Amino acid sequence: MTTISLVTGSSRGLGRSTALSIARKGGDVIVTYQSRKAEANAVVAEMETLGRKAVALQLDAGNTSAFPAFAEGLKAVLRRIWQRDSFDHLVNNAGHGEVAPIAEMGEAAFDKLVNVHFKGVFFLTQTLLPLLADGGRIVNLSTGLTRVSAEGWAAYAAVKGAVEVLTVYMAKELGSRRITVNAVAPGAIETDFFGGAVRDMPAFNQYFAGMTALGRVGVADDVGPMIASLLSEDSRWVNAQRIEVSGGQGI
Repeated sequence: MTTISLVTGSSRGLGRSTALSIARKGGDVIVTYQSRKAEANAVVAEMETLGRKAVALQLDAGNTSAFPAFAEGLKAVLRRIWQRDSFDHLVNNAGHGEVAPIAEMGEAAFDKLVNVHFKGVFFLTQTLLPLLADGGRIVNLSTGLTRVSAEGWAAYAAVKGAVEVLTVYMAKELGSRRITVNAVAPGAIETDFFGGAVRDMPAFNQYFAGMTALGRVGVADDVGPMIASLLSEDSRWVNAQRIEVSGGQGI
């Protein structure tokens, strides 16, 4: 049976690479976007050229009050396009960067990090659990910065650390439904993340490349295919793990 994966924040960057990697492996995908509808529709169109079914839904991953309505919309889409009442994989990818030293981090920026990266992941997963098929997969995105430090990233890394702990508890609590839950921790990647800083600022790029055993920063396609492979039946016994995909950053 064809699998259906929901990848949050998949109109661009790592989420886009993950969605397309899933499609190339024969899966169908629900793309979510916050504001970039045209880009999300372009991802859907590209997946359709691969012979897959796909749809784009709007979602603000930091607005928990909108999650029940999102779930209702998802139910309708599953029935209309797939004639199903469930989906198989949830990839909690949506995110953003807020960078400042601890002494300078503002409360509003801190709260936004918590709302998108932790509270949103917790309550979106909770909301969608009735729609997630038994034997399914959840992948939560973390960061290599929970293991090594870089100036200014304390708050971001801390909320991702919370996601890693949450991942272990999700795996335990959902084990009775045969749902595996893992965290994938990318290193620095050349995407639009944090305003495209790693991609567009040579000094930033070189800083992280110098921390990486393979001598460069990553690109989205270094990580997306790995996430897609983690969703496959071949990875059914991988559970409650933090898997770093960073080219050896900070070793």
